[in-house]
Amino acid sequence: MWRKALLIVALSSVSLPSVAHAAASLRRGSRFPSTDEELIRLHIEARLAADFAALQRFRPGYPFWSNIFTIPDGWVAFGSAMDGRLLATFPLQGDWKSAGRWENMALRGSLQGRSLSSRLADRRDEVAEILEVMVGPVMHNPTRGDFLLRNAETYGGFLEEWGRIYERFGVPAELGLAQAIVESGLSGTVKSEARAIGFCQWLPRNWDRLQRLSEPVIESQNQTTQAAFCAAYLSVLATKYGSFVPALSEHHAGATNVGRTVANGRRLGADDVRERYLLGSALARDLRQLSPRTFRDVLGSYGPRSFLYSEMVFGNISTVVSIRDEMSQDEIYAMRVPRDLSLEEVARRSGLPVAEVKRFNPALIRKVPRGATLYLPMMIDDFGTDVSFWHRAPSADFTSVLNEFIHLDVAPEQWEDPTFEPVLLDFRRRFRESGTEEGHVMDTVLGYVLEEIPLSHRILMDFRSDPEVERLFEEGVKLRSTLEN
Repeated sequence: MWRKALLIVALSSVSLPSVAHAAASLRRGSRFPSTDEELIRLHIEARLAADFAALQRFRPGYPFWSNIFTIPDGWVAFGSAMDGRLLATFPLQGDWKSAGRWENMALRGSLQGRSLSSRLADRRDEVAEILEVMVGPVMHNPTRGDFLLRNAETYGGFLEEWGRIYERFGVPAELGLAQAIVESGLSGTVKSEARAIGFCQWLPRNWDRLQRLSEPVIESQNQTTQAAFCAAYLSVLATKYGSFVPALSEHHAGATNVGRTVANGRRLGADDVRERYLLGSALARDLRQLSPRTFRDVLGSYGPRSFLYSEMVFGNISTVVSIRDEMSQDEIYAMRVPRDLSLEEVARRSGLPVAEVKRFNPALIRKVPRGATLYLPMMIDDFGTDVSFWHRAPSADFTSVLNEFIHLDVAPEQWEDPTFEPVLLDFRRRFRESGTEEGHVMDTVLGYVLEEIPLSHRILMDFRSDPEVERLFEEGVKLRSTLEN
């Protein structure tokens, strides 16, 4: 739906704030938008363009992160922090003076005659310092391509359908799927050390909370199920902040950590929420490097990966585009089963190999439980009701509510205020009463968010008013300024 606008913004150097509007005009002409769908589209395009503009200003190296998820493991990639272009890659093991792969040939001899540390972390910093003399600020990170590449061949054909699911909730397809790449490498069953699952890397207890709020059975290891809930959650958070940048960060780091970061950005004098977040996050990174224990009340648990998370997602938009455009795309149909269905019966009646049934349903071990959703490349009416909402035009009732919701214009702090709860409860009701699958998902996710708000409200109220936090903040700003000068 927003593909042309997003790709122009992501892959060109055109003036960013005007790109999304121009792309929309190319598709629809210059007529004034007249439907909720069009209003949603224009609003999200404008939000996305502003996000790209903010990243271009504060984190222009964000495109670098596409290399980290597309180069196989075993290398350290170096790139320009000014524009994200790849400069060189070096093997984790071996002589970097002779075994490096140089993208910028003018830099090829820059390590000759240099003494480099045998300790990898020190060597990375030494090479960065050498390169920075010639090209300016440098980024570097070990590659993680195996995390994605092992799944891309299996699941890359689903990106078009999954993207339509994200778009139904007001999330650009490539952005939502880039988050799935960073979190899960497109796998529905991958688990973190903390046992977080799949696309969103939500913990089992979080899926249990969603299930308690949901009537249909949620099988949390099917990516097509995950896509809808991940999209709805990101849509809610982007509405809260008016931006996908802090929204992505809250998904990763939590409401209290991002709330502290945004509050610190306000203390630094920033007005716009994007600038508050990006300035506040840079302060958190710097203070954590200087003295994490001294400034822990200012930082919370906001760490180095939290600082990088949003730019990693935005940087992998091009990765999504490459995989989707290089692979033939499959259709995915969803059936809400009225009874238990065994894997054997699904394979026999669909005529599909067991492995193919499991490709569409990674959660399926022995059976699809009654009330859950079965995914296949074709619709089989006998298996249950068609709930493939992404194959149908959105209902007027749903788009009307979604349009109003994403246009909410209140500060993030107001979301934490108990007086705002009735507003969100009313949107829950209206989404539910739309009588749609996507309305049900939004209702469920808003219920989940409402349960999270009281705790973050108490913590952030104390944080914003605590004189000791204010003192530590000022001490940290002065210390950083002294060291910079």
